[in-house]
Amino acid sequence: MAALARAFTGEASSPLVKAVRDFLGHLAHRGASVNTIAAYRSDLEQLAYFVDTHRPGGGYCALDRVAVEEFVVGLKESGYRDASVARKLAAARSFFVFLANEGVVSGDPTEGFAGPRVARVLPRPIGAREIATLLEQPARRSTPEARRDRAMLELLYATGMRVSELVALDIDNIHLESKRPFVRCPGSRGAARDVPITRRCYGALAEYLESARPLIARSGEERALFVNTRGGRITRQGFWFILKGYARAVGEGVRITPHTLRHSFAAHKLG
Repeated sequence: MAALARAFTGEASSPLVKAVRDFLGHLAHRGASVNTIAAYRSDLEQLAYFVDTHRPGGGYCALDRVAVEEFVVGLKESGYRDASVARKLAAARSFFVFLANEGVVSGDPTEGFAGPRVARVLPRPIGAREIATLLEQPARRSTPEARRDRAMLELLYATGMRVSELVALDIDNIHLESKRPFVRCPGSRGAARDVPITRRCYGALAEYLESARPLIARSGEERALFVNTRGGRITRQGFWFILKGYARAVGEGVRITPHTLRHSFAAHKLG
């Protein structure tokens, strides 16, 4: 089982190796990030190497419940933590669903298989001082992009919405003329919700819409609220890149991510 710790060295002619590569191509076609594809590659090539080594020549027929159980046992014996084992098992499930949809296998050998239970650890909220430092960073610059960044950060912190919801907002979702300004946040299942905003957030949004967005958006037909330097809708990855830039100024040892920022909203609201 110690072989599980080795780098993947399977033969390119292995049917499982080819199937893994087909699956990775499928993920790329669907727009998965480079990091996501790399994680799947590492986990699934490890699975393929294990099956090809312990059941040589078995091909797809070797992908059964017993093989999955042996793989999990091997991982644990090799010192992998429960979180890593659970991640690899989740990758295997996605891979088996792909194979079933392609008609390569008839079922999912992981179905009903209870993997290790992993305790979910909530992120540590960012302190009020660190939040203030973060929100001050865009205000130190006077560019249109900085005013956009300030509006995004203020809105995310003021509402606790997800980044996917933030970047999906259109201009029509912002209601600043109301007696109590709010943002209409489209739901993932079509059910929108109205989220009130703070006076500070209102100011940041109003400034962005009046003096910054018209300079960044290249087309008057673009409906996205937050646009990138090319005039199109900003992406989740784009927001993450922006946040990382400002987070450096907060100080070492303070982990700021979209998730911790959202969790801080909930913690500060309760506090």
